[in-house]
Amino acid sequence: MSQLRYTVLAGPTAVGKTDLAIGIAQKLQTEIVGGDAFQLYQGLDILTGKPLAAQLLAVPHHLVGVLPLTASCDAYKYALLARQTISALNQRAIIPLVVGGTGFYLQALEGGIPQLPPADLTLRAELDLVPTPDLLRDLETRDSVAFHRVDRHNRRRIIRALEVCILSGKPFSSFRQSNAPDPPIACLVLERPREVLLERIDRRVDEMFERDVVSEVAAIQAIGSTAAQAIGFQSIRSLIAGTIDISSCRDTIKRQTRTYAKRQMTWFRSRPYEFVFAGSSVDTLVAAYRRRLSEFATG
Repeated sequence: MSQLRYTVLAGPTAVGKTDLAIGIAQKLQTEIVGGDAFQLYQGLDILTGKPLAAQLLAVPHHLVGVLPLTASCDAYKYALLARQTISALNQRAIIPLVVGGTGFYLQALEGGIPQLPPADLTLRAELDLVPTPDLLRDLETRDSVAFHRVDRHNRRRIIRALEVCILSGKPFSSFRQSNAPDPPIACLVLERPREVLLERIDRRVDEMFERDVVSEVAAIQAIGSTAAQAIGFQSIRSLIAGTIDISSCRDTIKRQTRTYAKRQMTWFRSRPYEFVFAGSSVDTLVAAYRRRLSEFATG
């Protein structure tokens, strides 16, 4: 039996996780644990799409706005934080709902990500200067297994794989684990028709600007390399610096967000999760969770 007891509500950005999660958690009388790589950080509330203040008050939230923007974080560090949080909630007889769209973090929570060498910012900066084709050739030489598995369109993943190879002296793929000792009791992934999701993404970006996300970014004095990877941060910095106009800034953020949402869904479809229509009622989703929780209790 799993040591940790938790359920998951996942899905791509802008699919509608937050509102449904609040309703589900209220019906199940449980608490929410964040599963988003950037909502972990303090500040940038608009840019990262954090729940509004009223929503945070409606249901107790954990791992939302807990790290300073200067802190570094990866899947392994997130897993440590999340497992500690879930364990403490379990001790209070609470089975929390983990909500997020960062698939790699959810996989780490399950136990599928081993401890990797910590990031070396100097080495990472050096690798970041290398063209992607050259990075891939180097990775193929050092670790042919990782070379065939890595997302070739995700430079950050390619660089991290190489970084681990260089720092550890071992193939990145050798750190992979096939077992997931603590899978969720239930994991529902929200989905919408592609054209609907794209419209929602565009609307979300427009609303960010209406809420003055530019001033939010301009107010940031110091930020670490991890938090600075949040979609839109660098583009808005360029807007503030005057190197791009607001139309180009919006279009770039929309394009990057669409690409990210596509990658999220590709990842989720590779996992044994249950897909549900994001337009489903809260009661329908609650019934699905209760069914799985009942099966778990009697199993």
